[in-house]
Amino acid sequence: MIDSAAKPLHVVLLGPPASGKGTQGRRLAASLGLAYLSTGALLREHVQDRTPLGKSAGPILARGEYLPDHLMCPIVAGWLQRQTGGWVLDGFPRSLPQARFLEDWLAHRNLKIDAAVSLDVPYGELLSRIRNRVECPECRWSGQLHQTGGEGQCPVCGTITVPRPDDSEENFRQRHQEFLRLTQPVISHYHHLNLLSACDATAPQDDVAATLLARFLANPGD
Repeated sequence: MIDSAAKPLHVVLLGPPASGKGTQGRRLAASLGLAYLSTGALLREHVQDRTPLGKSAGPILARGEYLPDHLMCPIVAGWLQRQTGGWVLDGFPRSLPQARFLEDWLAHRNLKIDAAVSLDVPYGELLSRIRNRVECPECRWSGQLHQTGGEGQCPVCGTITVPRPDDSEENFRQRHQEFLRLTQPVISHYHHLNLLSACDATAPQDDVAATLLARFLANPGD
């Protein structure tokens, strides 16, 4: 366990597409008073706004591929540079070069990763989640259609949700292959560093959130 008083905490959240990283990352960050970054939501916002980065990233994301390290690392570094406390990163690092970049960036500032959390979900359930996933175009909440109360309204801000543009089954399969090829070695890397905490993310969202939070709150009775 990690003592919550030992802030700032620096946590990376890993898992395949549709494993719940966005939902659990936001909840964990809010519970621990940490900043939160979803690199996927950030990139989709750039694509929607047709920024120079979005124009470069759009075709790559449409193919179900990860953004190259030389584009992704500066984006995250710019965000990290603006933070004054702890954070949860969702969707970074997604490759070993990105993991090494993050470790070097932190080391130059006498900081380090405190924990890496891996959300584990079987392939069949991931595919089912993809078929029913929606996202808010306004606040970037992401979840299952049934969580909108059947009306399609975002439970956070009330905006009408839409399917994510990268959630076709073909795109999902490609992204899952990218996860196995590029991110699974990152999970092994953190395991070897004794930083990895794996979590069964097939349970109801509240249960998963409670399990994750418990791992970051020291039990006075221990």
